[in-house]
Amino acid sequence: MPIYAYKCSACGFAKDALQKMSDAPLTVCPACGASAFEKQVTAAGFQLKGSGWYVTDFRDGGGKKSEPATAPASAESSSSTTTAAPSPAPAPAAPAPAPAAASGD
Repeated sequence: MPIYAYKCSACGFAKDALQKMSDAPLTVCPACGASAFEKQVTAAGFQLKGSGWYVTDFRDGGGKKSEPATAPASAESSSSTTTAAPSPAPAPAAPAPAPAAASGD
């Protein structure tokens, strides 16, 4: 259940209230009784800490941590890095020289 911050605009009394999202907002100030108790906009009160998690964690229900999915490496690219440029295509073979004309003189 979320915690909502309330403040009375008539007397300035402030209070935090633990309420369900489906509960009606409080309107009557508990300090002065005026109908000026309003919900305040506040920042979220949680922090994300730690090394993180993968979307595949705990998917099998066994409680063990699974390794992150990686793309299979092909035989050609297994020894090269991903930043290396592809090798150039082999140069075409030079045409064979024309046969020399045989002279019978």
